[in-house]
Amino acid sequence: MNVYEQVTTRIMEILETGTVPWKKPWTSSEGPRNLISKKSYRGINQFLLNCSPYASPYWLTFNQARQKGGSVNKGEKSTAVVFWKWINTVREDDESGNESAIIKKPLLRYYNVFNLGQIDGIKAPVEEQPVNPFSPIEQAEQVISNMPHRPRIQYGGDRACYSPTFDHIKLPNQEAFKSPEEFYSTAFHELAHSSGHASRLSRKGILEPSYFGSHDYSQEELVAEFGSSMLCGFAGIEQQTLENSASYIQGWLKVLKGDKKLAIIAAGQAQRAADYILRREPTD
Repeated sequence: MNVYEQVTTRIMEILETGTVPWKKPWTSSEGPRNLISKKSYRGINQFLLNCSPYASPYWLTFNQARQKGGSVNKGEKSTAVVFWKWINTVREDDESGNESAIIKKPLLRYYNVFNLGQIDGIKAPVEEQPVNPFSPIEQAEQVISNMPHRPRIQYGGDRACYSPTFDHIKLPNQEAFKSPEEFYSTAFHELAHSSGHASRLSRKGILEPSYFGSHDYSQEELVAEFGSSMLCGFAGIEQQTLENSASYIQGWLKVLKGDKKLAIIAAGQAQRAADYILRREPTD
């Protein structure tokens, strides 16, 4: 039994016995927020801004940047932030129009913001960052550095994600993770996602747009977490991360109505992803 099979078997055993709730593997800091108001962005805006290719958590409109004495760097593109605006409309209850009422309807609007990293002339506020001791693990470092056609990796912020559009990975700072093993497990998860890019394995879960919680999205999360666990097994750190990985997988299986057949399918795709990252010939 190879390391992939050992990890998959162990995960399935944990799923059968039940797992503890999934725990976020890094210490959270505040997410993306407006530099002037200090208010955090919410909903889909948090996701969009977290997965942008910039390290700073601070954002401003063009006018806010100018008012602060800064200037947007030439050629920089803005990012849209959406919000709902409630407008008054008149509803007529019958054709004669004898009775009417004013009701409020939501209207989706947007405005554009720039990251502080796109702006000159404004100094970033000094803020405390969560710091945990971080000692690189050589075998795990080699997995990352040896991946062929590796996407760009950027550190900072409060979210781990992979952007197929920009083909880049964002991770919190290494010192924000509760242990080096948890950092590598998270990094491997995003590397597994990136293996599905059109320039690599061309996996459906990455190539085709899908919404959060959909079947394709959920299965791609299974692929990435199985892939992460397999890479952790290769690096010899799976014992410290396997239970949390199983909890994460169990959470997505609940979305998929507990269909463990999908877990096996995802494990097969994860094996191909791990083979690609490790520059191995596929074993099936």
